[in-house]
Amino acid sequence: MRIELNGAPKDLDGTPTVADLVRHLGLERAACAVEVNARLVRKSEHAAHPLADGDRVEVVTLVGGG
Repeated sequence: MRIELNGAPKDLDGTPTVADLVRHLGLERAACAVEVNARLVRKSEHAAHPLADGDRVEVVTLVGGG
């Protein structure tokens, strides 16, 4: 399957969920927001939200500092 991740094509195996994608990106412990097709997917919904071929996904991580 192919999605668009932060504006770039990304190939994924099987039918992953948002949680699978976050794990694949190594962000499971990071504060991040995920939007699929311009809709925010709450963290509590990540495991139940499957991704589909052609989905547009935006993942934004929060960075602290000063």
